Amino acid sequence: MHSAATQSSQATIETFKKYVIPNYIRYPVSLVHGEGSYVWDAEGKRYLDLFPGWGCNIIGYSPPRVVAAIQKQVADLIHVPNTWYTEAQGKFAEALCTRSFGQVFFGNSGAEAIEGAIKLARLTGAPQGRHKIITFRNSFHGRTYAAVTATAQEKYHEGIGPLVPGFSYAQHNNLDSVKALVDRETCAIMVEPVQGEGGVNIPTDDFLPGLRKIADDNGLLLIFDEVQTCMGRTGTWFGYQQWGVQPDIFTMAKGLSGGVACGAFIARTEIAANLKPGKHASTFGGNPLAMAAGLATIETIEQDNLLEHVAVMSARFRDHFTRLKAELPIIRELRVRGMMIGIDLTINGTAAVGKCMERGLLINCTHDTVIRLLPALNITPEQVDEGAAVISEVLREMARSA
Repeated sequence: MHSAATQSSQATIETFKKYVIPNYIRYPVSLVHGEGSYVWDAEGKRYLDLFPGWGCNIIGYSPPRVVAAIQKQVADLIHVPNTWYTEAQGKFAEALCTRSFGQVFFGNSGAEAIEGAIKLARLTGAPQGRHKIITFRNSFHGRTYAAVTATAQEKYHEGIGPLVPGFSYAQHNNLDSVKALVDRETCAIMVEPVQGEGGVNIPTDDFLPGLRKIADDNGLLLIFDEVQTCMGRTGTWFGYQQWGVQPDIFTMAKGLSGGVACGAFIARTEIAANLKPGKHASTFGGNPLAMAAGLATIETIEQDNLLEHVAVMSARFRDHFTRLKAELPIIRELRVRGMMIGIDLTINGTAAVGKCMERGLLINCTHDTVIRLLPALNITPEQVDEGAAVISEVLREMARSA
């Protein structure tokens, strides 16, 4: 049984107003406890969360194996720098690479993983005088300087220039626009297998294979930003496996360690060799707590057959929303890949977030018109039905007043 909140939501909000920089738009709720796909606020209200931890809580709140692994690890070692070896880091590296390829570098976040991948791509291209990287409109790669420059959305660039030189932006699902940007100084192409923040934009069948061919024909590296699509989110361990297109480097974070802060990138072994001692580092990267949590996350996904479960729950969501789309003209398009779901509206969908929250459901709206869901892989059929019913009710209400 979890302990009761020590103070009200309002009391916590007042503390934040006084001491925390207000750079986030926060809802007036203080969350205190979570279990599976449910989370409770300080007043005891329960919410079904279809966007848990912005996708970080990939196996729900307080997953038992992850909790137990952290409790055991914290009594032995909390932190060891990378001047030493630790068993947990070696085992997690093995677990990830044997499910993909290559060798791994551990950091703490998605942006950090992207920064490392960019640095490795430039180190690899440096002997040939190559440094430029092609990314895509409506992408999102993070908030640090190289990552935000790679993010081809002007709203994230306003007021923080000059940005990092050497990036150019192609149109998503448009191979010709990529070819037009390749020159002798280009070293890499970087793309999300599914654009997340950009609106759950799914590539056409020929797009990722086409990028692989452009990269091969021009001696470029292909980097996949799998910060959102890793750890079974799309129904395979990694998003690239959905299309059978292997990148040279791919990044991971969010759900990587079941809600504990962790980022990483994996590179083909011959490319990884360019990251020599002194070229890159992360003080907390690969720390024992995150590594133990990551191993427990993999164990949970495999022991509970969650990759197979994702396919079934994804189809269940799709069925609900396909029927709703046939009913409501305000739904322009439904985009689903595993536990990545986007409902693109013809109207501004921002109000749906508040309306759902009032009814005990947590969702996201991105790009003003896309209702975005990143449910936990272990969501139950009943929770799928419960969430879809609330979203349907809210969208019907919005359609009537549109």
